[in-house]
Amino acid sequence: MMKKRHHTKLVHEGKYVAKVDVALIDTDEGWSPYLSLEDAYKLDDVRDALRRGDIKGAARLSRVFTLTPVAV
Repeated sequence: MMKKRHHTKLVHEGKYVAKVDVALIDTDEGWSPYLSLEDAYKLDDVRDALRRGDIKGAARLSRVFTLTPVAV
């Protein structure tokens, strides 16, 4: 039996973090849960865009946030 469930993955690069919506696939056999190939490529595309500083490109596939250090 195969079941999909929605999940949010975080991608952190430099001073940015992106929340990427993906579907995890649960099965009764093997290495469950896993991502579809399309979702794995989406995570890679977001990470690559953030590394290049292409925030607009990353924002097309995810929600992008800026990290701000907290002084203690």
